[in-house]
Amino acid sequence: MVDPPDDADTSPHTPVLFKEVLSALNPGPGSRIIDGTIGAAGHAAGILTASEPDGQLLGLDRDATALKLAGERLSRFGPRAVLRQGSFAELSTHAASIGWGSVTGVLFDLGLSSLQLSDPQRGFSFMQSGPLDMRFDTSQSLTASDLVNHLTEERLAEILRNYGEEPKAGRIARAIVKARPIEHTQSLAELVERVSGSRKRRIHPATRTFQALRIAVNGELDGLKRGLAQAVQVLAPEGKLVVISFHSLEDRIVKHFFREESMKCSCPPELPICVCEADPKLKVITRRPIRPSEGEIELNQRARSARLRVAMKLQMA
Repeated sequence: MVDPPDDADTSPHTPVLFKEVLSALNPGPGSRIIDGTIGAAGHAAGILTASEPDGQLLGLDRDATALKLAGERLSRFGPRAVLRQGSFAELSTHAASIGWGSVTGVLFDLGLSSLQLSDPQRGFSFMQSGPLDMRFDTSQSLTASDLVNHLTEERLAEILRNYGEEPKAGRIARAIVKARPIEHTQSLAELVERVSGSRKRRIHPATRTFQALRIAVNGELDGLKRGLAQAVQVLAPEGKLVVISFHSLEDRIVKHFFREESMKCSCPPELPICVCEADPKLKVITRRPIRPSEGEIELNQRARSARLRVAMKLQMA
């Protein structure tokens, strides 16, 4: 497993793999790029600068606070930057809403932003006490508190195991159920630390538990699968799909999606002949993921788990 980012880092946002993203997307005049997770708009500002004078960007984010800050940062680009609150799982709908039939590039930066981690009221961080929230979109009803305090022990263990790859999922779930109600982030983190034992490890013992709950609250993995499929739909031929992931579950989904969409035949291997008549939709550009340099990691610890994968939309027959 690739360790998730350390929750303790709340330094100002630095775009991860910034040069590599711009190189992969290669934005220029007239380009149309969708940033499906605009966050603090670090990548978006670079894309709009590189695509002057008339390149356009559609920025999406489920987090209204992040979207407001992105809007302030991108205001100098005027109407070239269009922002919408929403998920990249509905990417094609958002593109159609502004009259974009096809685009030249799509970027997904799947990392949890420093802005979200640094606000204890959002409940993403266990380094400060806050409510067990963890919602990207604060208008949705389901919170981490609902999961922690109401799910069965079996369902909790399943979430921790499947979304956090937590080896002590059963023990942690059992302890959570016994300790209910649990209202605050630090209370949950301390409980997980007691169950897990020594904290003398590279990441905090509660990191995987918080990751799992966040993924479950926001439906992140299902949303990623839908977003990848919709990105392929809206990309023009030779358009690039660029994805930065920060843990093994996301990266595995992206890797498998790229592989499947780049294969000519999608028939089950037991069939003696091809019946699907499928043509590959993507060409994988990065056979192995691009990782940050040691220099970037030294300057920005958030980058250390990042993996960047790139694919190109093929001409369809």
